Amino acid sequence: MRTINFKIPDTVDLDDKEIALLVASTLYERGKLSLGQAAELAGLTKRTFAEILEKYDVSIFNYPPSDLSRDVENA
Repeated sequence: MRTINFKIPDTVDLDDKEIALLVASTLYERGKLSLGQAAELAGLTKRTFAEILEKYDVSIFNYPPSDLSRDVENA
């Protein structure tokens, strides 16, 4: 996994955990990460991350069926 450093203005009222959740949920929603990968990026279990997705208006079922099959195989 690569590490990216970037600066966020002090006026943005988000802690590091919230930023990680935003990035992980967005990448999951766009199909760039699997549920497990996004959960790992956010530092959460798959179950906890899946439950939190609702807060970001992201459906847990918004990826192609082929990805679902892969996730089931890797579970």
